[in-house]
Amino acid sequence: MTGNSDRHPVIFVGHGNPMYAIVPNRFADAWATLGIELPRPRAVLSVSAHWYVAGLAVTAMAEPRTIHDFGGFPRELFEVSYPAPGDPDLADRVRSVLAPLEVVADTSWGLDHGSWSVLRHLYPEADVPVVQLSIDARREPAYHAEIGRQLAPLRDEGVLIMGSGNVAHNLQLAQFGQDVQPFDWAVRFQAEVRSRIEAGDDASLVNYPDLGEDARLAIPTPDHYYPLLYALGARHPDDVARFPVEGIDGASLSMLSMVLG
Repeated sequence: MTGNSDRHPVIFVGHGNPMYAIVPNRFADAWATLGIELPRPRAVLSVSAHWYVAGLAVTAMAEPRTIHDFGGFPRELFEVSYPAPGDPDLADRVRSVLAPLEVVADTSWGLDHGSWSVLRHLYPEADVPVVQLSIDARREPAYHAEIGRQLAPLRDEGVLIMGSGNVAHNLQLAQFGQDVQPFDWAVRFQAEVRSRIEAGDDASLVNYPDLGEDARLAIPTPDHYYPLLYALGARHPDDVARFPVEGIDGASLSMLSMVLG
């Protein structure tokens, strides 16, 4: 890290296929390595693509449940538990830094697979408290980047801010198989996003509809893209960007992951 040595990095993780939670693969290996390399946080604040609702809420329970928010996968995946504790005090702090926005203290959600499928590799002992923040589906892109900016002070309080989604996420066009090649537009868009992050051109990534046809194909719906904007919003001017994971999976899913710090 550069600048304040006590400031925790902020990360964005392309989480991809839920099976990566349990099947050996290069992406999970990279997440495990990242968990070793990162300074150990006192808690994680996760913004997952899979809590995309009409409103702003933060998990406020002491023991969040493991949510299996998918279908058609092997029984083994549904049996995964990630028993990380919650952190009601951090939930209160999130509500404080986002005031005067109304943030519901939620006691019913928990940790969805956008969070636990990655965290079980980052922190396999499930001994780091985790809080999730919802994505308000009613809001425009700039709103989400602004929420990230307001959350940035938490980085100086021992909190790892993690966005979990996918830079390119077009399930309608996804193809899986040994010889499947990535779509050219997915490769181009992943490279474009990386280049703009490295250049500090966050504004163009917030205004992603202006990035053309590749962006339209990569982001048919914004739920998996918005977590990136939270991470970019929390960026400090001294942060250096690095990319521990990249690659296109299933022809149309970008697994790009980013560390800012």
